[in-house]
Amino acid sequence: MKLSIKTALVAGALSLPALAAHAGVGDTLKEVQGRGQLNCPGDIGAFLGFAEVDDKGVWKGLDIELCRAMATAIFGDPAKANIVPIDWAQRWPALQSGDIDIVIKASGGTLSRDAELGLQFSMSYYLGTTKVIGHKALGLTSLKDAEGGSICLPASTTIERQVSSYLSAKGIDMEIVALEKNEEVEAAYFSGRCDTFAQWGPVLAVAASQAENPDDHVFLSDVLALEPEVMIVRQGDDNWVDIANWTLTALLFAEQEGITSANVAEVKANPPNADIGKFLGANPGMGKPLGLADDWAFNVISKVGNYSEIFERSLGQQSPYKMPRDMTALWKDGGVLFPLVVD
Repeated sequence: MKLSIKTALVAGALSLPALAAHAGVGDTLKEVQGRGQLNCPGDIGAFLGFAEVDDKGVWKGLDIELCRAMATAIFGDPAKANIVPIDWAQRWPALQSGDIDIVIKASGGTLSRDAELGLQFSMSYYLGTTKVIGHKALGLTSLKDAEGGSICLPASTTIERQVSSYLSAKGIDMEIVALEKNEEVEAAYFSGRCDTFAQWGPVLAVAASQAENPDDHVFLSDVLALEPEVMIVRQGDDNWVDIANWTLTALLFAEQEGITSANVAEVKANPPNADIGKFLGANPGMGKPLGLADDWAFNVISKVGNYSEIFERSLGQQSPYKMPRDMTALWKDGGVLFPLVVD
């Protein structure tokens, strides 16, 4: 099937030089504590469900909540999270320069980011596949059907590489339209400038659900890639990546053990076992090895909530998007997420 091409390739994606950025062990925590706030990336527009601004001008979304959880672990106060609006290409220069302290921006762990840019990763906090939607009126079932057409995608992301590799491997000739802002990508597709739209699956689902006529868009059968989203820091500061990992573990461990923002004070007052007592700071040992207070995890759960609470209000049933957990559920619920062992 030959489709008309409605737009031209947008060139000029930022090329980041191969720079290795390093930090001394414990330096990042000291810098953050001295500054009095944790700097995390937002978005220059909106990345719905992950980083967006509500009608009161307040940032919200899964990535924003994880930043607030880390700020609470460090300061005991989620308001100490400072959100810095940046685009996708600015993530790495901003991290390397110290303008932000950690990248929590729907970003995957890749070889080049590790070995060439000098970055290191937390455990995965979200897994999703890269997929494609198309206009239902075109009668597409797969990208092969879209031969000769156009595909919109976000520039300077792994999505761009995944699409190029997939089209090359399948021998599909399409025009790639790469745009910097996610809103620009969505606008280009939904206005009809592009025949198809490739993006991380959760983002596509959110975008399609918010379209003027959601039924006018269909998911194609192609699954381009699976990407683990991770929190990303500079190499060399093991204490800092430890804090990221243990903050994520706190959210997942609390969900696993049925500890929520509503009952955490009660559980701390009467912990069912020594490990949970240590986890919530009723017994010592949870904070000192990380350079934090012993009750940091208690503060995180009481003020931000566990992973399920965060997910449901950002992407799930309490959000406009009503997304299921799917692979991002806990291991005991059929998903792939798990906490480290609290001992």
